[in-house]
Amino acid sequence: MASIALRAIALTGVATLALAGTAVPAHAGGHRPPVEHDEQITFQEWSRHPDWRTGTHRGTRAVPGHRAGITIGRPAGTTEFTDEHTGTTSTWEYATWTSPATRIGFDATELVASWNADTPAGTWLQVELQGTYNTGDRTPWYVMGRWASGDADVKRSTLDGQGDPWSSVWTDTFAIDDADAGVLLRSYQLRLSLYRKPGQTASPRVRMLGAMSSNVPDRFTVTPSRGGIAWGKELPVPARSQMIHKGNYPEWGGGGQVWCSPTSTTMVLEYYGRGPSAEDLAWVTPGYTDPQVAHAARMTWDYEYEGAGNWPFNTAYAASFPDIDARVTRLHSLDELERFVAAGIPVITSQSFLDTELDGSNYGTSGHLFVVVGFTADGDVIVNDPASSSNAEVRNVYQREQFEQIWLRTKRYRADGKVASGSGGIAYLIKPTDQPWPVVPGSTNW
Repeated sequence: MASIALRAIALTGVATLALAGTAVPAHAGGHRPPVEHDEQITFQEWSRHPDWRTGTHRGTRAVPGHRAGITIGRPAGTTEFTDEHTGTTSTWEYATWTSPATRIGFDATELVASWNADTPAGTWLQVELQGTYNTGDRTPWYVMGRWASGDADVKRSTLDGQGDPWSSVWTDTFAIDDADAGVLLRSYQLRLSLYRKPGQTASPRVRMLGAMSSNVPDRFTVTPSRGGIAWGKELPVPARSQMIHKGNYPEWGGGGQVWCSPTSTTMVLEYYGRGPSAEDLAWVTPGYTDPQVAHAARMTWDYEYEGAGNWPFNTAYAASFPDIDARVTRLHSLDELERFVAAGIPVITSQSFLDTELDGSNYGTSGHLFVVVGFTADGDVIVNDPASSSNAEVRNVYQREQFEQIWLRTKRYRADGKVASGSGGIAYLIKPTDQPWPVVPGSTNW
């Protein structure tokens, strides 16, 4: 079974970061020493009013207040845009904001952008990236996403075929093609373009723009974490199955295997009491079971990738609901994830595995999302796995060390013996705006 295909990624090189841990009994007894981490991960964002006042403005203005942001002030001009997924050419007023050049702090091999925004009817936005290598050369301006919370004005999409001699964009992920060649990403700028129909006052408003940058070495295995932080805690996250939707709405993938990401995102939103209104769901066939899942699949659909598994499209969808913050990042370890559960925050994780590598799953996948909702008293991982036959079967318990390996590794063997990629610890972090992120010593990856 393949819920989504993991994007092709290049993760090589060595960097160091020691993450403090708590001395607790190991899962099999005894004590494990502190784990030395050889990956580097950071998340850098613009979200405060002083942040938005920096950079280069062309027709944008910073909005102060509790939910600071950036929006269109006096448009920089008008432009025509042809949506290749509909063939429609329309005229739009636009404005742009370009971030200051931002040093990552290490030489990175990957970057994934995230944003939280409101896009009223008649508006949309585009996020672009320009990187600077450790050689001083720059990348082209790469399109990382064209996005709106709805799909009436523009078809949400990424852009295939982007690259230069050193890097490529794979759906939502910037990646160095060959890290062993020594050309790595040292700094970057993000450019935000905001669009609205000519003459209307309603405009996009972006509350957060950020990026996860990382350098994770090639690894088939990882050192098990120490645990003990959230053992015995389980969060009451509603259970939703993607498989009960199999064969439905073929224009958005037909449910089933391709809806793991929006189904997981829906579960977390429902845990926080958020979801689409009756008006939002009016398009769904009356009597449809769990229409909120079908809605999430439609509203996360990437018309270029032809899937609902675009990582930042899912977190942007989550953040389109009131008072929700969301982002894509990587985590260093299961210990780090435990701190989120301990703080009451479920975590959506991306992993791939053979059916023999995760006991009790009864399937294998080249890429799948599910929700970590807690831990048993012995430290095993309690998961709401949407790849279950019914809502009643969604709750699963997976062995701790098996889960940690399939989630954090960057290389794996397929059933035919060939080497494929792993997510390297990709996670969606979604929480209410008034809830703080947990504190992890030495970590800057959210």
